[in-house]
Amino acid sequence: MRLEWLEDILAIAQTGSFSGAAERRNLTQSAFSRRIQQIEEHIGVELFDRSRKPVQPRPTTQAQSAQIEQISAALRQLVADLRRGDRVASNRIVIASQHSLTTSFAPRIIQAIQDREEDVYVRLRSANLDDCFGLLLSRQADLAIVYTAPDLGEDLPGDYLESLDIGPDRLIPVLRPDLAQPFLSGAGAADVPCVAYPSDVFFGRIMADRILPRFRPGLTALPKAETALTIAALEMAAAGVAVAWVPETLARPGMDLGRVADLSPVLPDCRLTVRALRLRGQLGRAETVIWDHLLALKAGGQGIGIDPGYQTGLGTLRSPPGVRGSVPPETAQREIPNLGHTTLLPR
Repeated sequence: MRLEWLEDILAIAQTGSFSGAAERRNLTQSAFSRRIQQIEEHIGVELFDRSRKPVQPRPTTQAQSAQIEQISAALRQLVADLRRGDRVASNRIVIASQHSLTTSFAPRIIQAIQDREEDVYVRLRSANLDDCFGLLLSRQADLAIVYTAPDLGEDLPGDYLESLDIGPDRLIPVLRPDLAQPFLSGAGAADVPCVAYPSDVFFGRIMADRILPRFRPGLTALPKAETALTIAALEMAAAGVAVAWVPETLARPGMDLGRVADLSPVLPDCRLTVRALRLRGQLGRAETVIWDHLLALKAGGQGIGIDPGYQTGLGTLRSPPGVRGSVPPETAQREIPNLGHTTLLPR
């Protein structure tokens, strides 16, 4: 059975006449009648009672009308999926993104690309830094978006990778504003309660190499909790559990709402760079579109930086004066589950 035959049968059942069905199917009545006869000859059954006016489906046809409609709809969907699948296969790209960038940068990058190329199909895979490299090198991802820090030794060797620095960020300490005020005024305790990161993740290495050694004399970091997820660390800071070091782009919505305050005037921070990586060699159209878009942003000085009022190709990031405040709860709930672990430590 052809899809068009099923639709012909349904047209008669729905309009109640050959003439109405022929008009719906954009055929002359004679051509439509010949096609119905061809269908009946093919299956060896008379489907309609032509002796009645208006034409009535025979009982067997009537009994199967719901199934005919379901099969017709399924075939139309199959055709649409096959056509879309062909487009997706040629315009599909997989982006591996560090967890915190999955929340902050990646959605804006994808939206900017799809505003220009609506046929580009993007699969976003959230992972830690090492896994992002692994997905890229094993060709399970076409592009990786990761953080780097100056002189941290995170660069991969070899000429098989192409990299593009697409914007600055900072790892900053944040805490609920009422608890942050004593630190900002200089009246804080010597022990700084903090949210720790596992030593084997990128921000764990940043904390060990760039943050903790720069505590001023008299201040001591006191771990209260540990998590591999920056968004979980941010929410703990907003709840008042402890100071958390998180990317400023991730913390900015909460700072703007007054849920967390920036403690970088009195506690160490660390400059970060958002970097895009891809393998050299033959590239698909979707990869080329995305890479060219990132190059255009960089060449135009638009980037995706975090400076107040900094114009980005993905929207303007702005910071009001005064106390800045964590990601709203509804944003936190969108975090992809099971991407890391959270461990509460004894007080």
